[in-house]
Amino acid sequence: MTKYSTNSKVDFYFEKAEKWKAEIEQMREIVLDCHLSEELKWGSPCYTFEKANIVLIHYFKEYCAFLFFKGALMNDPDNILIQQSDNVQAARQVRFTNVQDILAKKEILKKYIFEAAEIEKSGRKVELKKVSEFEIAEELKYKFDSDADFKTAFYALTPGRQRAYLLHFSQPKQSKTREARVEKNIPRILDGKGLND
Repeated sequence: MTKYSTNSKVDFYFEKAEKWKAEIEQMREIVLDCHLSEELKWGSPCYTFEKANIVLIHYFKEYCAFLFFKGALMNDPDNILIQQSDNVQAARQVRFTNVQDILAKKEILKKYIFEAAEIEKSGRKVELKKVSEFEIAEELKYKFDSDADFKTAFYALTPGRQRAYLLHFSQPKQSKTREARVEKNIPRILDGKGLND
């Protein structure tokens, strides 16, 4: 099997790594062996098939991982796919803490990568929760009740922007922090901007 080549724009990611250097280099070799194109997206190595995102390599303090963009649609006979949090709807990770584990799962990982590419080719999509299914922080409800223009502006945002705000506002445990987040973002919402615009 001919390997696809590396992308020089991505090399820095592997060169700068300290703790997970050997692990992510092994992951790169496996994914390139599956005939995917290597690109740099979100500051990480992203592997695509016909321009569609299939899998991403990233690392954290405690582990490094493959992130399958449509992992929720994948079969997981080896029970290795992990949902990062309840708020992550489509993506799933396969986490590693050493090279031996990666090498032991090499053939399984290739099967998962090929399956992810097949899912993308098929056009299947992850059915995302509707905005109405997300929890609305009490502090945001209060603001809606006291300011009709703000409520109208919020619901005029795209569903993705609404979701991002709802998650951002509901994350903190303390009411004071939730309230501060709502207040801080009122001008952005009134201007029709998303959390990260």
